[in-house]
Amino acid sequence: MHQSTTTTGGHALSTQGHPTERFTHGHLIRRLSQLYLGLALYGASSALLVEAGLGLEPWNVLHQGLAELTGLTIGVVSIFVGAAVLLLWIPLRQRPGLGTVSNVFVVGIAMDGTLALLPEAHSLAVRIPLLLAGIVLNGVATGLYIAARFGPGPRDGLMTGLHRRTGRSIRLMRTAVEITVVVTGFALGGTVGVGTVLYAVSIGPLAQLFLRVFAVPSASDGSTVVATGQPRRAILRP
Repeated sequence: MHQSTTTTGGHALSTQGHPTERFTHGHLIRRLSQLYLGLALYGASSALLVEAGLGLEPWNVLHQGLAELTGLTIGVVSIFVGAAVLLLWIPLRQRPGLGTVSNVFVVGIAMDGTLALLPEAHSLAVRIPLLLAGIVLNGVATGLYIAARFGPGPRDGLMTGLHRRTGRSIRLMRTAVEITVVVTGFALGGTVGVGTVLYAVSIGPLAQLFLRVFAVPSASDGSTVVATGQPRRAILRP
């Protein structure tokens, strides 16, 4: 192992960092990289689903409906909705993390940026691959940013907060909230279709797979931390 020295007053001083310190520094860099890459890819994957036009994930149905109503871009609406949902954490006594706050902004910015770069897709021969790529990329992104362990997305925090305050299951809270946002978004002009259903049945297994692929070793002992439990309990929404 390389070790450099400097001299002060005739005494040689080692500049080699402690192995634990170097590991912790590298560990934090990896977690931060995974967080922001995951959030950016989440926004990009959502843009692919928007461009495919075959159905969006539940919250983006609402975002698209509100965008149609207000004239704002879907990414900007996503930011406003994320911030509003985060305010609901206050009465639910939820604590946001770095990932929670970053989630609000990065996903929306990445979504609008990707949509600005994508050409319009008209034929099913293009739209179907866009849909499939968007769903798989969403699973990759979910695995990346959850495995970084910087806190849940604002929408998932809302669901877990409701679970704690009401005593109802997370599955029930998620179902109730997502049905509400899908129905509301659809009524406002959001796109619901085969993509919405395909996303719902595939994102859990995909997220669980990529959580294991991108699991970050623990800083204390180098062991790998992997999310456990059913995929539906994972943080699957930005």
